[in-house]
Amino acid sequence: MPDYLAHMLQAIERIGRYVADLDEAGFLASEMTQDAVIRNIEIIGEAARNIQTVAPAFAQAHADVPWLVMYTMRNRVSYGYDQVDLEVVWQTVKADLPRLYLQIEALARAGDFEKGVEGYPSTDSPGSK
Repeated sequence: MPDYLAHMLQAIERIGRYVADLDEAGFLASEMTQDAVIRNIEIIGEAARNIQTVAPAFAQAHADVPWLVMYTMRNRVSYGYDQVDLEVVWQTVKADLPRLYLQIEALARAGDFEKGVEGYPSTDSPGSK
């Protein structure tokens, strides 16, 4: 089973490295950085969706983590690629991702996801009906 929490942490770390030396104006001027950040937002959202799919009870048990918000943002930047509001992306990077990192890191450190997959079977797994 892929470690979706680790994928999320890695994506947030990458974004942090990409924007470390930039202010908002620098981000808005750098198409390469925008593309890299948006790609990693897609990874975060897809991993969040995978967690909701593979271990829905785990996601519900950690309802303080914005699983649906992450997936919705992923869809907006993927499917609405021609209408991405880069200022919203920047605000997400600066305001939301540091807090999200702490939440996901705490879950990963506790090993809750791996325990959760066994303890919270998906609705279509054997024995969950």
